[in-house]
Formats: sequence, structure tokens, C-alpha cells
Amino acid sequence: MESKDAMRTQVTSSHWGAFEVDVEDGRIIATRPFAEDPHPSAIPAILPEAVHHRSRIARPSVRRGWLKSRDRGGRGSDDFVDLPWDEALDIAADELDRVRKTHGNEAIFGGSYGWGSAGRFHHAQSQAHRFLNKIGGYVASFGSYSTGCAQAIMPHVLGGPFLKFLYEHQDGWETICEHTETLVMFGGINPKNAQVSMGGVTRHETAHWFDRFAEKGMRCINVSPQRTDAPEGCEWIPVTPGSDTALMLALAYVLETDGLTDRSFLDRCTVGFDRFRPYLMGQSDGAPKSPEWAAPLCGVDAQTIRALAHRMASTRTLITVAWSLQRAEHGEQPYWMSAVLAAMLGQVGLPGAGVGYGYGAIGGVGKSFKGLRGMTFSQGENPVQTVIPVARIGDMLRNPRQPYDFNGRREPYPDIKLIYWAGGNPFHHHQDLNALHDAWTRPQTIIVHDPWWTATAKRADIVFPATTPYERADIGRANLDDYMFHMPQLIPPVGEARDDYEIFAALAERLGHGEEFTEGRSSAEWIELLYEEFRGLAREEGVDVPDLDTLRERNWMRLPIAARGPNRTLLAPFREDPEAHPLQTPSGRIEIFSETIEGFGYADCPGHPVFLPPGEWRGTATGAAPLHLVSPQPGDKLHSQLESALADVAGARPESVIIHPADAAARAITTGDLVQVFNARGACRARAVLSEDILQGVVALPTGAWFGDPGDNIDPHGNPNVLTRDVGTSRLGQGCSAHSALVDVAPLND
Repeated sequence: MESKDAMRTQVTSSHWGAFEVDVEDGRIIATRPFAEDPHPSAIPAILPEAVHHRSRIARPSVRRGWLKSRDRGGRGSDDFVDLPWDEALDIAADELDRVRKTHGNEAIFGGSYGWGSAGRFHHAQSQAHRFLNKIGGYVASFGSYSTGCAQAIMPHVLGGPFLKFLYEHQDGWETICEHTETLVMFGGINPKNAQVSMGGVTRHETAHWFDRFAEKGMRCINVSPQRTDAPEGCEWIPVTPGSDTALMLALAYVLETDGLTDRSFLDRCTVGFDRFRPYLMGQSDGAPKSPEWAAPLCGVDAQTIRALAHRMASTRTLITVAWSLQRAEHGEQPYWMSAVLAAMLGQVGLPGAGVGYGYGAIGGVGKSFKGLRGMTFSQGENPVQTVIPVARIGDMLRNPRQPYDFNGRREPYPDIKLIYWAGGNPFHHHQDLNALHDAWTRPQTIIVHDPWWTATAKRADIVFPATTPYERADIGRANLDDYMFHMPQLIPPVGEARDDYEIFAALAERLGHGEEFTEGRSSAEWIELLYEEFRGLAREEGVDVPDLDTLRERNWMRLPIAARGPNRTLLAPFREDPEAHPLQTPSGRIEIFSETIEGFGYADCPGHPVFLPPGEWRGTATGAAPLHLVSPQPGDKLHSQLESALADVAGARPESVIIHPADAAARAITTGDLVQVFNARGACRARAVLSEDILQGVVALPTGAWFGDPGDNIDPHGNPNVLTRDVGTSRLGQGCSAHSALVDVAPLND
């Protein structure tokens, strides 16, 4: 680093894009947009305040009650004792050693999420999992809160690995612009969400492409409870949350009854339509899935449904499905049914047609680049084979050794004695946080790395202060981006913060696995090695990458990555010749009916897509909880990051809840009023914002506000996950079901 007193400006990368950073006297003092980003995110504006915020963890800390008597009940309310690094590391190493020797490594849960940094080496999830693997393994998790349900169901339908299809092998915006005539967006395509992406997104272009679509005359139809789930100018079909499958079934019914189904495609490329059709036509249950059947369920009139079906059949149509649809009870069904609907249209595998998933969920989906391998810190092999669905952590802690179902398996939950969490804040993104707080008292020990005193850090026993990405050097590069950055260390570590790698190396050394973890390398040496490996792999692909010293001097570069071509979907070769290019399903085809799933015997996910209403939705609304809650991603940050500083902005907290004027009038609420959003699971404060851009009977409260303290009768900041249900999507997917919750809203005098 340069002299601490020197004023300098450098570029760094983040999950929300690149930006310039001004540093003076060892502090970040300002940020500015990156010059090559046409629509830069506003998220970095709060960064100087967040990095130097009073909520930073200054030094290693151990909870007083745990240190004194291994008490578990004080998590979240106890104070902490500051300790020297060596003493805190000794205590943590001794505890890890005790648990693995007494209970086995199957008693350690390795919690981590991948959004801690856009850097390739200082990636908390890779660091934590590598460390735990080297000391004997840990209980791991499957999937993510964003896509876990889809990751379970769609390999049965379209083949796997579905994540590769989800992120890298869908049509790019250019292909859509050239070929698509009708874009039907279930759950919308929201530029707000597209401002972030795994590993970073340098050029934010989603809104630009919708301008191009409008110029072309493409019909873009947003099927969602909020008009704002798609860019301005898109047509809006308001739909009841949790009813998308019913609407898709009605569209399919029109195709079938009006002679619009592509029988040739079904015969060549799918299996099981004959098993699905009796349900669609009502022959198996006495309920034809007609537009008249669907209209009261989804809130869309029958005439609109029929007109949309005919439009989709007569034009080049791309159906897109937001990640949010599978974050609800029975979230498997709209994902499965969307593929069936696309197959009935017969356009799967055509450029700009068929079905796509997650457009707008992150900025990388829709980009069209030739992917480059490499620059990944190896996690090694996990000797422990036990894996749970990521969204079932609370259920696991409440029900040790009790059997549960997941994707055809029936196994007992592990009995977790120690949680090690580095990267992520489960008390932001998990459901029913009050229930999670109670479950969090079950393990004997919880160890956390965090830069800030989040709700998770406050509920830990041993807390290590971790550096932010701005206090260490790294390389920023994403597979869905064509820029690469040397992310310089901009400032010294705040307080006594250390890099995750340094913390894990010290613990591994104490546990007798130091050499296995570090392989004798410093973090700088690892970065050099990973970068050189990446350069070699890039050369094999015909891409010239400069040496690390040159990149460090340049700060950033745009990689010469050629586009994949006009149509890069995985399903184009399959469409052309299903026998020569089969899918990775049991039949090699799109599975409209799955013998595998049918064999699981799950009533909540049978052998073909069906409409199954959530346990809580507008169809079951009562006087006690008449409003359906949706909890979208925030627009001012990524998940809960930077929230400590945002909460200091006058009027920014509690979080705003969007409510329809008719629902507000019935409760004597006006814009700006402080309100209480509540149900039987909990309550939170919020600031009312009235809008006709949300369906009546629905309210929207973004995620990301930090969860409060155990003594709070009402969450002070507006975290919607005090209200959401901690149930799996089904026994097949066991995913996050946050969008299946009913609430009420009332004025709050404060």
C-alpha cells in the first residue's frame, strides 16, 4: 500500500459492480461509478460509512455466559469479553477438537454463503469449507435460498446439472431481441435485482435491453403481483401470489382444447403427456383446468387467459420464470409447469423461445460470453457425507436424529453440536426468525467470522473480526462477466480484523492440519498461483491474459471473450436430434410425467405438475391475517450487507412496506405512517408506502433489515422473516418458502 496519508483513487469490484474508491489517511472517503458502466448501481454510495461503522467488530470476542459456564441461553443478549487473538484462537481450536473427538465431525455444521466478496480467493464459503474438510469434514448443505427448490426439481424435468443451465446456457439478451416476439415473464424481470451478480456484473444492461425490446415492438408481459417487477412500459397482468401454476395450467388447457398444442414436438422430445393430460382436462379429478377454473384462483379473467394463450401459440414466445416463484410452498410446480407449457407450444430450443429461468434475478443471466475456467480456491473433499437442504437449518436444529424426506431420500437429521459460520447472515435470510432464534440455542457452540455485529454475530459464542474486501488484495472475475479486476487493498484492516484465510490457517495449525490447509503458501502466493493457472487455461481457449504484475498496474481490464453465438441454449441440439443429443433425464427427454418422482410417493409433489395452493395464501386468508406478504430483494444493498450504515440514514428505517390504497384506507393508513406488520409468528415495524402498482390484498416488504434483539416484542427495523413460514417447499425440494405467508398491517403509535 501507499503511504497512509496519500490521497489516491483506485477501482475495485463487488457483487454490485465495479466502482472508483477515494482513500485518504487510511479511510475510504468517497465512491464514484465506474466509467464503463452504462447504468451503475447506487449501492456503493453508502460504503464509506459502512466500512468504518461503529458496528464493526474490533477484536476477537467470546460471549461471557459461554466463557463462564458454556451457557447457551444468553445468545443474542449476553455481552462479550474481548480477548487477544492467540487466546481466542486457542479456545476455538480446543472446542473444535473436543467436538470432533467426542461427537465426530458429523456434529459440526459448516454454514457459509457465497456473497461475502466478489474476490476469487477471499471467498468465505470456499475458505470455511476447505478448513472444515481438512480437519475431518462437516455437515454440508445443498442448494441456495434463491434456487434450492429449482435445483432439486428441474434435473428430473430437463436434466442436470440445472445450475449450469440456469446461469450459463440460456439465450442472451441479443438473441432475445433478435428473435422473441412475445416475452411472458412470470414473476417479472426486475433491473433492481439484476444490479447484483455472483462474482460481480460490470456493465448493468438489463434496463437498456428492455428499451431495445420496446423499440422493436416486442410484447413484454409482466405476470406478477407488482407492476414494478418489470421495467416501465411492460404490460402488467396482476396475479395472486402462489397461483402461477394455476394460470399456466389454464394456458395449457386453451392450447389443448383449441388445437394449438404442438403434437409433433411432444412426440419427439417429451415423455408423459398422456399421463398429464387427464389431469389437465379434469378427467382424473373432475376439475378441468380451464380459464374459468383458474380465474378465481389467480385473479386473471378468463378472456385475458385465452387471449394470452393464443398470442403465445401464434408468435415466437419466450416464457421466463423468476427465482421468486420457487421460493414458496409447492415452488416446484411453477418451474415444472413452465417447462410443460413451453413444450406444448413446441418452441423449446428455438432462438429466443421456449423457457428460461432467472432473467433479472442476477445481472449475469442474459449475458453472452465464452466462459473461462479457473481461479477457484479448492475446497477439497468432505469426508462427511451428510448433506441437508440449505433452508432446513432450523428444522435440523429442532429435530436432531428425526427422519425427514428430501428428493427421494429419507434420512435422519444430524445432531449438531457446533456451528461454524463464515460469510453470510442466516438471521437475515432464513424464515421465521423467532423460531430460528430458539433453535439456535440447541448447539453447544457457535463460532462466527463477521466484519460487523450482525444478529448472527450477536448470537454466537466465539466471534472473530473478519476483514471486508476493501482491506485485502484479491482478483475479481465472474464467469458471466467480461471484465477482470485486481482488487487492491485499499485500507488497513479495521481494528484487529484478519482475513478469513489467516484465521483458518491459525486454527488449522493448532489442530495439526496447518500444512494441509495452507500447503505452505501465504494468501498472496495463493492468489499468484490461482492466477497463473487461470492464465494457462485461458490460453487454451485462445484468450490472452496479462501477468499479475501487469493487471495490478492496470487495475482492471476487459477480457477479449467472444460471444457464444446467436443461440447458445443447451436445448438447441436436443431439439434438432433428441436421439443424438439426449437430456440427462431417465428418458433422455423433457419429462412431463416423471416415473422417478411418482415413485417417491409424495402427495405434495406427484408425478406431473399440479396446482397445490400454499398453506397460507389469499385463498385461505382470514380476518386475523388477510394480506399476502411477498418479500422481494432490497434495492439499496445486497441482502443485508451495508445495512448498519443504511439504518443511520434519516427516515430509511424501519423498512418501507408497499400497500394498495384500498387496503390502506380500510386500516386508516396513509403514506409515511409508521405501521406494524404482524401475524401469529411475529411482528415488525415498517413505514407505509401506498401504491396502485401492487395487487390489492398483497403487501411487499423487502428483505435485508437487521433482525433485532431477543427482548424485542416487535422487530424494530422491518425484517419480513419474522413473519415468514419455516416450512419446506415440498418433501421433494425442501426449499425456502418465504413467499407463503399471510399478515395484517395496522397503524403503530410510536
